[in-house]
Formats: sequence, structure tokens, C-alpha cells
Amino acid sequence: MNEENKEFFLECEKHWIFWSLILIGGFYGAYTFCERGGVFCNAQTANVVMLSMAIGQQNWGQALYLLVPISAYFAGTMLSEILGRKVKRLRLLRWDTILVGFEIPVCLFLGLLPESTPDQVCQVTLNFICAAQFNTFRQNEGVPMATTFVTNHIRQTGSNLVKAVRDQDERASLRWKMHGSMILFFIAGGILSTFLCGIFHVRAIIGAIPILAYTFIRLCIADRTYEQDLLTRTPHGH
Repeated sequence: MNEENKEFFLECEKHWIFWSLILIGGFYGAYTFCERGGVFCNAQTANVVMLSMAIGQQNWGQALYLLVPISAYFAGTMLSEILGRKVKRLRLLRWDTILVGFEIPVCLFLGLLPESTPDQVCQVTLNFICAAQFNTFRQNEGVPMATTFVTNHIRQTGSNLVKAVRDQDERASLRWKMHGSMILFFIAGGILSTFLCGIFHVRAIIGAIPILAYTFIRLCIADRTYEQDLLTRTPHGH
């Protein structure tokens, strides 16, 4: 495909942004598991399964407890949907950029909390952030992708790898590599987080800030310079 016919993608849809954010997704998951209650904050499937089990066992206290992270995830999705449209009208920065910037003080706040702070404070906060991120960043250069968990990336890597080899499908060849790279960056985030947790314990989440800051700065530059006239343009998948 030549340059004239190549589809245009906003900076917030580029490969690098999805690699950065799924690395952060892996970082958050390993952090909450290692330091904040032995749970994963990235998705809610496990919490919904445990909720159904608690209801089945008539354990109403546990059921109510599990509704907290599920509700936080629900709220993060709703708020990102509402703010995305409102922020667009201001024509200053994209919601995508603001969300990444918002994660920086959140990580600093969580990292400075005393170790005695209930784990649920960190869990619920990151549930909210992951939901907003999942709902905001939807397509990596036209390919639907998540930045907070890898279940679909594993499926898509396997499926597209078979199609690429069996059918000599160039599109499938590109897609399995894209999804495979997302898995690798998620793993890298988990490794980095685990390493930092071993040294800094609950303070380790501050280690996500340099990655978030780099991502935020690049998105800000795009919003205020070469994509300033495109601030009202809707990313693919919305």
C-alpha cells in the first residue's frame, strides 16, 4: 500500500501507545497481586465468577464486598464515555491524553499511601483506571485491542498465526505479530513490576510514572501541534 492510499491514524491509535499502555496494564496487575491483596485489577471476570459463587452460597457479605470492585470498573467505563465527549468540546487536549496524564498523580498517590492502608483502596482505584483505559483505547491502527488484559491477544495470536501459515494471508500475518507483541509488552510490564515490588514493596507503583509521563508528553505534543486541527476527530472503534 503506497503512502497516498495508506489509512490515517491518530497518535492515540498508534502501535507505540498500545505497547506503552499494555505494559502499564501488566505492571498494575502484578503490583496488586504482589503488594495489594493478591488480586488482579485489570479485568472483572474473576470477580464476577466469585460474586456468582458467593450468591450461590448465600454469602451476602462476600457478595457485597465483590460488588465494590465491579462497581468501580463499571463507573470507570461510564465516566470515560461521558468525559470523552465533554472534553472534545474544549479543543485543548484529547480525553485519551488527559486520562494518561491523570494516571500519573494516581500512581504517585497510591505509592505514597502507608503500607497499612486497606488494600481495597488501591484495588478499587486501579479497577476504575483500568476500566477507563480499556474503554478509551480501543483500536491499534484499525485492529480492535485491549490495553489491560491479554486473553483476546492470546486467541488472536494463535488464530491469525494459523491463517498466516495455512492460507498465506498477509493481513493475518500482520495481526498475529501485532497481538503477539501486545502479549510480550504485557509480560514485560509484569516482570518490571515484580522486580520493583521486590525492592520497593508498596512504593513500586511509582515506577510506572516515567512510562506514563513519556506517553503523556508525546500525546500532548500531538494534540497541541500536528494534530491540533484534529482534536474533534473520533478515534476508530468509538
